[in-house]
Amino acid sequence: MANTAVPLLEMKSVSVRRGENLALDRVSLRIDVGEHMCILGPNGCGKSTLIRTITRENYPLVKEGSSMSILGRSLWNVFELRSLLGIVSPDLLAACTTDATGLDVALSGFFSSTRIFPNHAPDAEHGWRAKLALERLNVGYLAERPVIEMSSGEAKRTLIARALVHEPQALLFDEPSNALDIAGQMGLRETMRELARSGLGILLVTHHVSEIIPEIERVVLLQRGRVVADGPKEKVLTGERLSALFGVTVKLFHEDGYFHLRARENIPE
Repeated sequence: MANTAVPLLEMKSVSVRRGENLALDRVSLRIDVGEHMCILGPNGCGKSTLIRTITRENYPLVKEGSSMSILGRSLWNVFELRSLLGIVSPDLLAACTTDATGLDVALSGFFSSTRIFPNHAPDAEHGWRAKLALERLNVGYLAERPVIEMSSGEAKRTLIARALVHEPQALLFDEPSNALDIAGQMGLRETMRELARSGLGILLVTHHVSEIIPEIERVVLLQRGRVVADGPKEKVLTGERLSALFGVTVKLFHEDGYFHLRARENIPE
């Protein structure tokens, strides 16, 4: 039976131009509320443009037959939208490298900033919800610690707490393992798994196949601004498709619920 519920996101034949380039070319995509999915593609394929289009930093070209809606609405106040879709991105992490504490970063989610500035006036409920978000991620001990004194993994968890303070319907992870060491990557993936199992929608945007957690059921392949495959993870992720996507011959391995790539020339026959 077809899913008739209002989707979290629905894009129909959406095109976006960045400068002289068509960064997204007639992209059609539906993401349901609570869905766990991944958008996978090489650098320069249009992933960043897609994220900025979802968050209303970029706007589609006006064309007949083209439309985009979030939770059934085409028009949104950007600040209201940010309370429904939490964003965790490397750009935010770079902006947080200051003396801001973990609690400051979590609180900043209420003000769409990366720290608390003099013009902000968080109230008691804001503080309670920010501390609750930090505790949910087992980093309550970072509330008073400056970001510059945190490990990259700890800083990333404070960013996730920042995204959670509004209790959003979904979290969008943009290249989440950037700047993380192996321990940080493993910890982040376990955090993503826990959030997915809690019922929160997860949208992972990445070029790393190994970031795709077992709870993600659907994968979309993006290449040169176009969707070239969309479907169940086990059917979409094949060595042949990924070799074509990344332009290098690879072999795909599946172990403990995760997929991994290796260059074929490095694999003994």
